[in-house]
Amino acid sequence: MAGFKKLILIQIISWLLCVAAGSYFISVGFDNAVSEAQKSAQVTVSKYINELSIDDISAENLKKSIANGNTFSNFTLRDYQGAEVFSVSSSEELPAFAEFIQSQFNSIRPQFAVNDAADVKVEFTLNIQQLASQLQTALFIVILISAVLVIIPIILLKSIFYQLNKNISTTVSDIIDIYINQNQIDDDLQTALDGSSLKKLGKDLVPSFNRLSHFLKSKSQDIQNAAMSIKQEAYKDVITSLGNRNMFVEYYEKHIENCEQSTFGSLAMVRCSELQAINQSRGYQKGDEYVRGVADIIKHLSGTYTGSQLFRLNSSDFAVILPHTPLKEAERFGENLQSRFTQYQQNQELSSVANTGIVGYEKGKPLGELLSVVDNAMSMAQSKQTNAWHVQRETDLVNNVSAGFGNQNWRKVINEVIESKRVHLVMQNIMPLGKSIKAYAEIQVRFKTEDNQMLPTASFLAMAEKLDMAIEIDRLIIDSSLEKVKSRNLSEKFFGLNVTASSAHNDQFVIWLERRLLKDTHIASKLVFEVSEFGLQQNIKASKRFIDMVHRVGARITVERFGVGLTSFKFFRDLKPDFIKMDASYTRGLEDDKNNQYFMRLMVDLAHRIGVSVFAEGVESQEEKHIIETLCLDGVQGYYIEKPKDI
Repeated sequence: MAGFKKLILIQIISWLLCVAAGSYFISVGFDNAVSEAQKSAQVTVSKYINELSIDDISAENLKKSIANGNTFSNFTLRDYQGAEVFSVSSSEELPAFAEFIQSQFNSIRPQFAVNDAADVKVEFTLNIQQLASQLQTALFIVILISAVLVIIPIILLKSIFYQLNKNISTTVSDIIDIYINQNQIDDDLQTALDGSSLKKLGKDLVPSFNRLSHFLKSKSQDIQNAAMSIKQEAYKDVITSLGNRNMFVEYYEKHIENCEQSTFGSLAMVRCSELQAINQSRGYQKGDEYVRGVADIIKHLSGTYTGSQLFRLNSSDFAVILPHTPLKEAERFGENLQSRFTQYQQNQELSSVANTGIVGYEKGKPLGELLSVVDNAMSMAQSKQTNAWHVQRETDLVNNVSAGFGNQNWRKVINEVIESKRVHLVMQNIMPLGKSIKAYAEIQVRFKTEDNQMLPTASFLAMAEKLDMAIEIDRLIIDSSLEKVKSRNLSEKFFGLNVTASSAHNDQFVIWLERRLLKDTHIASKLVFEVSEFGLQQNIKASKRFIDMVHRVGARITVERFGVGLTSFKFFRDLKPDFIKMDASYTRGLEDDKNNQYFMRLMVDLAHRIGVSVFAEGVESQEEKHIIETLCLDGVQGYYIEKPKDI
């Protein structure tokens, strides 16, 4: 289109040049014609008056003969003394373009003639109206012809350009269609055109299309490589480098659920039972090491099964696929896992490591159904001894052991713990970082089965919450702790007790707790109740009622896991807690994380303004403790400070 505009511009310029040239030559011709007319008039007038005297000339007749103005535009007759005898002047003006030419060439000038006797003098100026009319006609013809010569080529050029553009577009479109429809991606384009009607039209475009094809192939390869890399990253767990849930789903749908050939095997789900507790008490770095340790154990044992696949589904769950492995053989896999987990537990001084649920699978089994069944198996395993495993068989389902069997078994286990008061209390001190700072020891709980085996704490509390039994567990913990403090004469020490948000927001529990604490007011003043920030946010009014009651009996409140939510300090100013315990995620790698340092210092400044002390948990190194001291926190807790110990 830009080329067509240039052609139009060139045509217009050419037309202007033609008009200018034509006008110039016409003007020159006009000037020459005027000069010739003036010469002829000079000769004629001179001959006419040469032999005449003033007496021979009849002024009236002469005046009549030239008065019409066709010959002269100005005519003046004078006598020998120079006096004017008569004068004739035409009022008719020349056209503007004739005036312009006259001004440029100055060709129309007054003329003079004198007779031989010198008694007749004539001054005259020719009338060139007729020449001007001829000039006008000629100029119009030149402009018209020039315009025609310009417009016609422009129209033709536009038509040709449009047709050419249409032909090129059609040709390119047809070539692309041939290239795509004949699937010539891997062949030379010339092959696609050899047998087509576009061979002549498209042969000049072949090199360009081949270059484009090679370029697209290279870019396509780059895109495929990038997509593969992105997919690998999206399908890979960062901590263990195993495939994640996305890869697990894709593998199951492709190789099991939608597999063309008949297949069967066993699916094991392994759940890390202590991840949350380790993250809170030892820090996320230790939590990651714990997850990697569990993954290494599973990887080592599952590697002995041909075609086995291991995935990390979420933060605490692993999935193991054992193709062509019957459940009888999978039981041996569960036993080996339990043995290795128990060994790892002893080495790392943990309460437990992981539980395993195992189910069988076959071709066409929907993944959702299978995960539901294996989750039941997991619930059954968690309700047994430490690091236990459980196989869920089809016969169990047929015999009416429904999807709630795991929950029912858990309810039974929790009830047994409550009735038998099988809890083991340990404590972990918070070290104050100033002489005037009041700190305390947090009481932590371990739960035992009737065989005196430790249950996974995180799973036990999660199931109690799920089964609406958290309030009963909180009552058991508080009763057991108060009895322990009284029996060991520890009423001079300060102790922290964890309370779930569901209990803190329950009116009956709050009434019970107030009455229970009023029985032992000397101990109540030494207690600090810890509730999570997230839990307090769920019901602000109920949280405030609970905190007011705690303060009323002389106890204190700690908001634990602070910083995980988006709580404003107006929330704390209204609730008036006594302590804030920063979430362990802020302590992790604190010496290298300037953002966490800045945030923690800001929280300390704001908390101190409203009279709230700030503790850090999950301290695992000397460097972390040193940074926390420089940030002016009031106390620290973690495995570097002290490991949990019996009261």
